[in-house]
This record gives sequence, structure tokens and C-alpha cells, in this order.
Amino acid sequence: MTDILLISVFLFSGALIVYHHVGYPMLLKWYSANHPIKQVTGKVRGYRNGKLDRTRSTITILVPAFNEQQWIAEKIRNLASLDYPRDRLKVIIACDGCTDNTAEIAQLTIQEAICSDTYFEVHEHTVNRGKVAVINHEMLSIDSDITALSDVSALISIDALLIADSHFSVANIGVVNATYQIMCAADEGEQSYWNYQNQVKLNEASLGSTLGAHGACYLFRTHLFEALPSNTINDDFVLPMEIVKKGYVADYEPRIVAIEMEATSQNADFKRRLRISAGNMQQAIRLISLFNPRFRGVAFAFFSGKGLRLVTPYLMLACLISSITLANHSLFMAIVAVQVTVYSAGLIGFIFPQVFTKKIFKLITYLLTGHYANLVGGLRYLLGFENGRWNRVNH
Repeated sequence: MTDILLISVFLFSGALIVYHHVGYPMLLKWYSANHPIKQVTGKVRGYRNGKLDRTRSTITILVPAFNEQQWIAEKIRNLASLDYPRDRLKVIIACDGCTDNTAEIAQLTIQEAICSDTYFEVHEHTVNRGKVAVINHEMLSIDSDITALSDVSALISIDALLIADSHFSVANIGVVNATYQIMCAADEGEQSYWNYQNQVKLNEASLGSTLGAHGACYLFRTHLFEALPSNTINDDFVLPMEIVKKGYVADYEPRIVAIEMEATSQNADFKRRLRISAGNMQQAIRLISLFNPRFRGVAFAFFSGKGLRLVTPYLMLACLISSITLANHSLFMAIVAVQVTVYSAGLIGFIFPQVFTKKIFKLITYLLTGHYANLVGGLRYLLGFENGRWNRVNH
């Protein structure tokens, strides 16, 4: 009887792990192929003024910044080069108690010739309160039709706002997400992972709405914003999904590209993933109503993607423990050997990245490291070790 129970635990846990990693992406790919997303079209402006400019949405780009002196000048020049009517665009650089020269460099950069046609405001907050507090504060005074949130270290494609405005011409679109790309990935595993995630997001859109966004760049209807709890960790997930809860759609646009300039080391990337994983636990608890079947495709994607990702480390432990207990059977002894081999390869690949150079090993190491971060990060949140403050991992 005990063996039957353990075998059931192993099969159930293993099935969910396989479904999350293989079944769900394949199902998404099949569904999206048979339910293609309607492409949004819009006329190319080419930096030329036209009659259509008078009817475009007003947009405010909000850039929260904390000790970003390395990237702030490039960010401002990038925003100044975006192709959008200047009388419909405003940029706010919100410096949150910076202890470096971020604010000073920002003030100097907005005076450059390339920036002169764009309306910039640099808000210097003297006390560091955290990104969420800055967003909540700045949103009180933003009255444009659309708000765009963007990280300092991300460069945005020049036609991003024009394409986004075309999406918002559809009444039920509440959020528009960009495609996140890395300029200098830590390794091939990280690059492969983000390529995979971008494809999943694109396919999820065919279910009715994408899940969350990436802080590098996303846009939303200003009037739909509600102040976030001050200890929110993954604000770029919670904010869009609160809008989705109201019945709006979070759309995905592969032509809007946000390129991350800041290179990540393996150690810094792991710290970042620990924090994101803590946020995953927090958002699953706060947004538990999105698992309700009344949200249809969103609920299905939330369970299959974010939900199962959160519990996968525990499912992996259940598989390992149950198979070890059943190791008196030759089949399960072999299964234990396979698991130990894979996990050992991942551990060696993390500690000694130069040992395994093949792409497949890099990907396995990245995935296993991510699941370990999910386990530790989730527990850190439940035990009260994570909060919503700024956490610069690359410095």
C-alpha cells in the first residue's frame, strides 16, 4: 500500500513537471497557431508631423531611478530619439534618493541638443523610499492618456510609442508589453531562457492576455492605475495583472523591443532571480483570484505558467524522495541515478561554469538554478526576509 502511494506521488509530481516544461509550451504553440493574434497596423510616421498626430494618445514615460549614473545619459538620449509627436509626449526621470551622480547627469543630459525637442522633468526625491513608493507618488500627478514605465538600463525601439498607441485604439486593451532582449547575456543558458520566455508570452496572448510585463518597458492606460502596496516586489507583474482583473487585456507586441544594456554576472543573476522568486510567491498569494476559472485563458495560463513554476521545486523534491524510497525496485533505482546525475551536472555547471560549455548543459544549469531560486526565494518571502525596497544586484 505504501509503495502504491509513493508511486502515485512520483507519477503525479513528475507529470506536472513535464507538463509545465514541455506540455504547456507545446499546447500554447498549437493553440496560438490555430488562433493567431490579429496584427495591429499603423501608419509609419517617420518623424514627420501629420494630421494624425493631433489624435494620438498623450503619453508620459516614467523612469524610476536609483544610483543609475552609468546608464542615465544613454537612457535619456534614447527617449529623446523616440518617434512620437513632441506635444503628446512627456518624460519624467524620478530619482529616488540617489547617492551617486544620477540626478546631476540627468539634468546635464536633458540640455543636450538631441534632447531639446522632448519635454523632460527630473524629479529629485531626497529620501530613498523604494521603486513602488516612487511609482505611487509620481502617478498622482500624471494625467496623460497612457503611462509607460521603463527601467533606466533598457533602450527602447524608436517606433515603440507609435506601435503601442495603435494597440490602445482598441478599447479593451489595458496594457501593452514589449519584447525583452539582453545585449550581453551571462551565458547561452540565460539567452535561451529569455528567447523561450518571449515565445511563451507571445503564445499566451492568444489565450486572451499575457501575464504580467517586464520592467524594461510596458505601457498602460493611466486611469486604470491603482496604488500598489508599498512592499510589492514584482511591481511589473502585479500592476498589469490588477488591470487584467478589471476585465482589460494585457497585449504583447514583438515589434516593441526593450534591450537590456546592463550585463549580468552569474552571481548577480542568481540574486536577481531569488528576489523575483520571492515576488512570484507574493503575487500568487495576492492575485489568487486570477486562478478562478471565470478568467478562462488567463486562469489557465496563470496556473500552468506562474503557478506550476512556483511549486516545481517542491514537485522535484517529491519525485526525488519518493523514488529514493522506492529504490529497492530496479526501475526506481535507475530513475534516482538519472535525477542525481542531472542535478549534479547542474550544480557543477553553476560552481564551475567552464566545465560544461555545450548549450544544452548551460540551459540545464540555468533552469535548475532557477528552480532552486524559486524554492529559496519563495521561502524567504514566507519567512519575511524580502520587501519592496530597491535591490541593486549588479553593483
